[in-house]
Formats: sequence, C-alpha cells, structure tokens
Amino acid sequence: MTKKEKRERMALIVERLKEIYPEATCALEYGGDPWRLLVMGRLSAQCTDARVNIVCRELFSVFPTAEAMANGELSVIEKIIKPCGLFRMKAANIKEASEMLVRDYGGRLPDSMDELLKFPGVGRKIANLLLGDVFGLPAVVCDTHCIRISGRLGMYPEKEKNPLKVEKILVELIEASEGSDYCHRIVNFGRDVCTARSPRCNECPLSDLCERHIRETKGRSAI
Repeated sequence: MTKKEKRERMALIVERLKEIYPEATCALEYGGDPWRLLVMGRLSAQCTDARVNIVCRELFSVFPTAEAMANGELSVIEKIIKPCGLFRMKAANIKEASEMLVRDYGGRLPDSMDELLKFPGVGRKIANLLLGDVFGLPAVVCDTHCIRISGRLGMYPEKEKNPLKVEKILVELIEASEGSDYCHRIVNFGRDVCTARSPRCNECPLSDLCERHIRETKGRSAI
C-alpha cells in the first residue's frame, strides 16, 4: 500500500473502532490525577493493567499524593508494589519521580515530551500516555497491542517491533486528534479479538481492513 492508501485505511479503522468501543478510556484507573497516571504507567511495565489497578489501591491509600510518596520509606513502597515485578527499580523510580515533581515542578506535571522524559523511569510510551490522557495533546502510545495489531493491519511490516519507529510511522498515518483514543481502543481490541496467540479472525470486525487477513484469504483461494 502507498502512504495515502494506508492513511485512508487507517481512517476507516479508526471509525470502525469508534463503533465497537464508543468510550476510549485508559485501562489504568488513575482517577484523573496526572501524578497517579505517571506512577501507574511506570508500574505497568511487564505487568498487566489489571494487577496495577489492584496494587495501586493500597499504594495510593498509603501514599495519596506525590508529596507523601516523595517522603515515603522506600522499603514500604517496595513491599506494596512487589506484585508488579521489578519492584526495587520501580519503587526507586516512582519515589524519585515524586520527589522531582514536588521539588522542581511544584507538584504540577509538565506538558512537554522533553520535560516528561526527565522523570526517572519515564520513556516515550509513558510520556505519550500522559500527553494524550492528561493534556489532550496529539500522542501515540506504542504498547505491545498497538505495535502488534497495527502491523497486522498493514501499516508497516509485522516484524517491526521498535516502538520509536512505529510511533513515527503511525503519527503520519493517524489524524493527530485520534491518536491517543486509537491506542486505547486498540488495546481493548487486542484483548477481546486480535489476541497474540489466538486471534479470532473469522469473527473480526476489522477483517476486511486487515492486510494479514486479506493476504491469507487470497493465499487460500489461490490453492
């Protein structure tokens, strides 16, 4: 497909996903608090959103604010978030990020990629999540679902797994105002239909827009 054709297909995919998932909501239950989303985003690395939500109920009851987390005992933070995995590194990151937020930003999260990337443990994935959800800015969150499914749909070769490359490609193919919501919807779609191991292709509402399905269907018909 040409870039123009990919843009046209992506526009159809975006509209189809809107029909399937009218509400594009973040799977992390952060209650509208930017600092909490930063913390939960860090904890979600190599951990399910469902587990992060459960763990953070206790975490935020003990440390309800960035200031409380900044002043908290590292050992206590580690103990609470241990179920999320990589708990020592994550605990150090969220405590240091909380300290930095209070000390350097007066408790208000900055709204630029460059500033967000200064926070310990924050990469482009978390930064884009914050920019899109908190500030309503154009953003594409390239998590595993987004990378895997957008490749299957034909936006780039499926073997491409580099998040930065994928982000740059999708930014050019998706309307800026739709990027953040597309990523939330594609996560739900990846869990419900287009799973990694057993995609339900025969029941897929995007099958007519999916390059892999189109290619495999043509291959079967040619036999």
